[in-house]
Formats: sequence, C-alpha cells, structure tokens
Amino acid sequence: MVERLIHAVVNIDYPKDLHEIQVLDDSNDETREIVSKLVNKYREMGFNIKHVVRENRDGFKAGALTLGMEKAEGEFLAIFDADFIPDNEFLYNTIPFFFEKPKIAIVQTRWGHINRNYSLLTIAQSIGMDGHFIIEQGARTWNGLYMNFNGTAGVWRRKAIIDSGGWCFDTLTEDLDLSYRAQLEGWNTKFLLDVVVPSELPVDINAYKSQQHRWAKGSIQTAKKLLPQVFKTNDSLIKKAEAFIHLNQYMVHPMMIILALLSFPLILLLKVRMSNMSISLTMISMVFLITMGALAPTVLYIVSQKKGYKDWIKKCLFIPALMVIGCGIAINNTKAVLEALFNIKSDFIRTPKYGVTKRGRNILVKNYSLPLQIFFISEILLSAYCFMGFMQYTSNKKFVFGPFLLMYAVGFLYVGVLSLFQKFNETIKC
Repeated sequence: MVERLIHAVVNIDYPKDLHEIQVLDDSNDETREIVSKLVNKYREMGFNIKHVVRENRDGFKAGALTLGMEKAEGEFLAIFDADFIPDNEFLYNTIPFFFEKPKIAIVQTRWGHINRNYSLLTIAQSIGMDGHFIIEQGARTWNGLYMNFNGTAGVWRRKAIIDSGGWCFDTLTEDLDLSYRAQLEGWNTKFLLDVVVPSELPVDINAYKSQQHRWAKGSIQTAKKLLPQVFKTNDSLIKKAEAFIHLNQYMVHPMMIILALLSFPLILLLKVRMSNMSISLTMISMVFLITMGALAPTVLYIVSQKKGYKDWIKKCLFIPALMVIGCGIAINNTKAVLEALFNIKSDFIRTPKYGVTKRGRNILVKNYSLPLQIFFISEILLSAYCFMGFMQYTSNKKFVFGPFLLMYAVGFLYVGVLSLFQKFNETIKC
C-alpha cells in the first residue's frame, strides 16, 4: 500500500526543485525495507525524497510529523496517510489558495473511497464520510466556523503550525487539536469540496472500531483541552455553540447506551397506573427526541449523496445500514468517551489497511490484525436486551419505540458477531 502512495506522490506535477518528499516511517516490519528500496530508486531518478525513520513511536503520529517538519525545508506541508492516492494535480489545486489569503493555515480536500462497494461495512462508512465532508466540513469553512484538518489529504502552512505551538502529543487527534489552536490564534481554513483524494476504508470491523475509538477519545480530549479557550474568545454565540457540538459529538454514544438500557424501565413505567396526561407527555417527549435524533442525520446523508453522486438514490438505500452500524458501535465509542473524561491513557493505534479495493483472492492478515476486545460480549448481550425490549413494546402495542429498539438490537448483534468472526478469520478477500 505504501508503494502506491509513494508512486502517486512522486508523480505529482510540481517543479522538482520545489518538491521535497518525506516518507515518515515508524514501522518495525518488512515495510521499512520496501520503503527504503523505493526511496533509493526515486532518489537515483533525481527526486528530492527522504526516508525518515524513527526507532521509537514517541508522540505517535504527532511525533513523526514533528520530526518531519524539523527536517523539511518547504513553506507548505502536504500530508498523506499511507492509504491515500493523490492525483498529479493535487498541489496545483491546493497551493494557490495560500497566496490568495495570507491567513490561510489549512487547505483540506475531500476524501474519496476506492473500496466503497467492498462490503456493507464499507458502504456504510462511505456514506458517513460523505456526510462529514460534503455537508459538515463545507458548512463550517464557508460560514466562518471552526473547521478541522482531517489528518491527511490536506496542506498546512508551516508558519501557522509554529505560531500555534506545533504538533502536540496530549490527545489522540493531533490534527483536530492543532486545527483548533491555529484558529484560536487567528488563522483561517479552506475546504475544497471538488478536490477529491481517493483513500481506503477499513474492511475489518475491529479496525473500524479502533479508528472510531481513537476519533471519539481524541475529540473529547480536545474538547476538555480547548473549549475553555473557545468560550473566552469574542466569537459569536453560534460559532462557540457549533464548536461545542463539534468537539462533543461523540457524547451521543453514551446517551444511546442510556436510552437502550432505559427501554425496559420505561415499558414498566407505562404499565403502572399513571394519568393519561403523564403517559401522553412521556410518550410525546420520547417520540420527539428519538425522531429528531434519527431524522436530522438521515436528511444530512441524503443531501450529501445527492450533492456528490449521480446515482444518489441508489446509494441512499444503504443509509439504514449506516444508522444500524452507528448504533452497534455505541459501546465501543462510549468506552472511548469515558476514557477521555477520566483521563485514562492509551496508545495511538494505527488503523490496519490492506490495499483492498475489491473482493477476489484471499490474503493473510494475521500479522496486521488488531486484538479482539472483550466488549464484543457486551455488544451481543445488549443486542439480546434490546430485542427483548422490542418484543415487550410490540406486545404492548407501543409501536413507536419498537423499531428503534430493533435497530439497536440488529446493530449491536452485527458489530459484536462480526468482531468475533473477523478476528478468527485470518484472511481478507482482495
């Protein structure tokens, strides 16, 4: 996979004397030798390319980026994770914006998906990503709200990084952290909807859970660290409110778990003698909250698919799959949120990618797979709990709540069982 990226980067159309390439390598397997050979090959062809190796992972990705910036000579830093494939026009499509406005710190491009149709999991992820990039990121930058660099497929102005204190190691989302600090220092952002950089989505549920855990925990860590500073600015109330929602968006997952756990007590509450008014108010409140929680994201995803694709109606048919998996991932993300709230430290775990674009031959992935987390048991148990709740609501003719509990039950079961299955199935079709 890293070979694919290096080939793409050296083929970016840009003057060789202005195009410095670094391969930041923290690997401890055969990847290092592969990279070394490729770097030597392109260096002999006249490219200014360096293999920057670290013997430790101090600071994880932030540490690697810090070392790379110390060695880099350029004013602008384009960053790509190993699974991204920039086209040869990438720099010509991004660099000019830095000269249009001297206070632009970040130019972020949109992520594409080379393996969107690999499985139900990747289809669902792609819809979620499209909602984030096509709607959320655009809305933030175009309305002068806080927008974040997504860690890859974007360009930073070196001066903005330095002015903002550089890459920090105290959160798992160094990109989100630095983005907010730069904007607090008065720097601006730019999002390019029409510049798309293809990338690979995780095909393994445990890899997806690890990625989600990192994003959820890092977001809450950043919220704890920077929201007090955001609130002290002279920004508008709307801008501050959106920043609060943005950084705390993963708090929805603990709320989902609480809602699932309260399903049985609620049906018992509705069975006891209560006034018709009390029952009506309870029902109306719950229906309103659940409906709004499901309707708003659905509209966002529909609009993103319509904006991004000609066959958007076909793609929208898979939005329910995203909603179900979003429920199923709630235990995983709740764990991440609680770790952040209670300052429980954890390492930056990279998301395994396998260069997978379509199904075909099997490849062995044992050496790159992540350990199975015991939480798959709680996912399966909570699935059973929600299914029993669904049966109770249905038998008592409370049909409004039943479908939501069924969605929870299917989501937890899908994520829990797939976590177990993919851990012990050591091959991936590619």
